Amino acid sequence: MRHVPLLVIPLVLYNAFYFLFPTSSEVPEPWLFKVTLVSGGVFTLTIGATIILVALALLAVEIVKATRVGSSSIVDHVLATALFVVFLLEFILIRQAATSTFLVLMGIALVDLVCGFAVSIRSATRDVSVGV
Repeated sequence: MRHVPLLVIPLVLYNAFYFLFPTSSEVPEPWLFKVTLVSGGVFTLTIGATIILVALALLAVEIVKATRVGSSSIVDHVLATALFVVFLLEFILIRQAATSTFLVLMGIALVDLVCGFAVSIRSATRDVSVGV
């Protein structure tokens, strides 16, 4: 269970909200709350923005997880790759995923994938010692 990529959570949240509450140009995106600012502007926190914020927080945790060196990191990389493929396929094939929010989530999954490999490779090179 510890190998499951945490970015599955935003994917599940996105699918839950956007399939239950489909948006279109006529229907506004669901929101959590609105606040009138001192400037007079109204800030609206949408479901999509909240999911992106959750994904960014989980990305930080995933990058820290990538610093572990060992055979378990291979499983993490394979699952992160599979998760990105799921994001990509859903973006291409499913109408509800054709949003900028989903594109940003897919970008976060790509950053997780690339950074995970980069951090692991960098950590592994430090563990290699050359005996003379």
